[in-house]
Parts: sequence; C-alpha cells; structure tokens
Amino acid sequence: MQSFIHSFQSEWLKKKGTLAFWLVFIGGFFIPLIFMARGIFYPKDFLGELKSPMFWDVLMNRSWQFMALLLLPLGVVMATSLVTQLEFKNNTWKQLNTTPQSLSVIFFSKFAVIIVMLLQFFVLFNVGIYLSALIPALIHGGADFYQRTLPFAFMFKTTSLFFLDCLPIVALQYLISLQFKNFLVPLGLGIGLLLASLIAMNWQYGYTMPYSYCPYYFFSLRQTKIGPNQVNFHYWALGYFVGFTLLSYLLFINKKEKG
Repeated sequence: MQSFIHSFQSEWLKKKGTLAFWLVFIGGFFIPLIFMARGIFYPKDFLGELKSPMFWDVLMNRSWQFMALLLLPLGVVMATSLVTQLEFKNNTWKQLNTTPQSLSVIFFSKFAVIIVMLLQFFVLFNVGIYLSALIPALIHGGADFYQRTLPFAFMFKTTSLFFLDCLPIVALQYLISLQFKNFLVPLGLGIGLLLASLIAMNWQYGYTMPYSYCPYYFFSLRQTKIGPNQVNFHYWALGYFVGFTLLSYLLFINKKEKG
C-alpha cells in the first residue's frame, strides 16, 4: 500500500502543468461560466427565471445538456489519453520500469490518477453550477435566490451516475493508450468511437456502444424516448469498465516492451 501511495503521488505530480491538468479546470468551469455571464449581462432574464420554483432543475438541466452530450465524453477521451501518454511523450518508460515498484503498482497508480481527476472535474463542475447562479444573484440583488433550496440529493445522484457512465471511456482509452506510442491513435479511436456511439443511439442495440451512456442518461433525465427500453445501461457501463480494466491490466503486465 505504501508503494502504491508513493507511486500515486509521483504520477499526480507528473500531470501538473500538462494539458490534462488544465482540461479538468477549464472543462469543469466552462459551461457554468457561460451561464454566469448570461446571468450577469442579461439580468432581466436571470431574475425572471429565479422566480420559478424549478430554477435549480432548469439550470442543472441546461448545464448537463451541453456537458453530457459531447464535452464530457470528449474531455474524458482527451484527458485519459494525455495522462497515459506522458511516459511515451517523455521517453521515460524504461526509467520508470527500473524503479523498485511492481508493474501492478505502476498500472493502477496511473489509472487511479485519471479516476481522481475525473472526480475532481465533477466537483468543480457542480461548484461552478452553484456559482453561476450565486454571483449574478449577488450582483443584481436576486432575493429569490435564497428561497431556492439547492437539491443536493438530486445533484449527488446525477453526478454519481454520470461518473459511472464515464468509466467505460476511461478504461478503454487507458487500454488503447498503453498499447500505442502515438498520441493520435488513442485520440482518433476515442473520437471515432464517441461519434459512432452518438450515431447509434437510436439503434435498438445502441446500449452496447461503450461511449453512449452519458447521452443516454441525460435523455433519461429529460424523459426523452431515446435509448434502450427495459435495459439498465448503468450496469452495462459498470460491466464494460471492469472488463476493459482487467483486459488492459493483462495486456500491460504481459507486454514485452513497455515503452
């Protein structure tokens, strides 16, 4: 366990200052900043919406709409590929393999960094949603804001399921990125699989596409009839995550040339 903690700390430091590091912060606040600017520069619309008891539901729905359909899956594809490819980029796989740590520790510490970054993104995104309403309310004196209770339970449930639905993307991108030295290969395959999943959403077996679960969940929240009937795609997401992770681990430890 101590070896894993030290390895995780080392991997966490590596990603600081990289594009993946900034993707988390920019991605987490990008959509909320747009709605914050709208609230600040169009106070009449914002204060009118604030009078509705469904204010938070509408705001979260709008925020997740832009995030879940494309930006979130695309961001996960990019961030996972970038973090995993750091050793190839810096040509440090041989140096890493000479350190006194097992291949399992190396594999799972890198993987854990990506998972924690994803959790970090969701925290920032939810904080951003709250600030996108709070700051315009403070600027324009929106007294109705303080009468609107933030639906913590719904926010937590929604975030947890979106997190679960992202995990197959993380696992498969991690698998692909460990097998190819060229960053464009995992990135291109990830984008291609994402587009294929979006195209196949109306297909009766579209739930078999591992990159489709975030859009499916968003449409289920809106009670839109898009997606599989009587199929719990969250279970599919969990199954794909476990399967891809195990396959990725087996391929990694049995790969003759790690870098």
